[in-house]
Amino acid sequence: MERTQRLGRALVVIVDDRIAQGEHDDSTGPLVTELLEEAGFIVDGTVAVAGETVDIRNALNTAVIGGVDLVVTVGGTGVSPRDVTPDATAGVLDRPIPGIAEALRASGLAAGAVDAGISRGLVGVSGSTLVVNLASSRAAVRDGMATLTPLVQHVIEQLSGLETA
Repeated sequence: MERTQRLGRALVVIVDDRIAQGEHDDSTGPLVTELLEEAGFIVDGTVAVAGETVDIRNALNTAVIGGVDLVVTVGGTGVSPRDVTPDATAGVLDRPIPGIAEALRASGLAAGAVDAGISRGLVGVSGSTLVVNLASSRAAVRDGMATLTPLVQHVIEQLSGLETA
């Protein structure tokens, strides 16, 4: 299906110590970028940050200030002590959207992506930017994007003041 209308600008933030330090190749960033582009987004880029609250928060704030419509973080949503993406995200959000976060967990678990099912990931709005935390497995990313894509257009239209049909 060819899209004539772009949904807006997006940024991908990969939260992984090894990727941020150049010790490991990023396989999920290109996947998220491809899925966002297929959904109709112009992807400004992919940023890799270490799993540190301040680094994650800085990347999110930079994206919001830069005016992107959507930021998708990948990784750091689990229950280990190094999984701080939701904690960093909470400090940036103006309004949470728990229904989308719950939908991502439920659909991920149903699809067999255990990391998505146990994710503490958040979804919400910061300024006029939608921020989404996804678990890091390829299955969680694929399923999460499939669940997220039909919802994103509605949220972005509401944030921009456009009515949806």
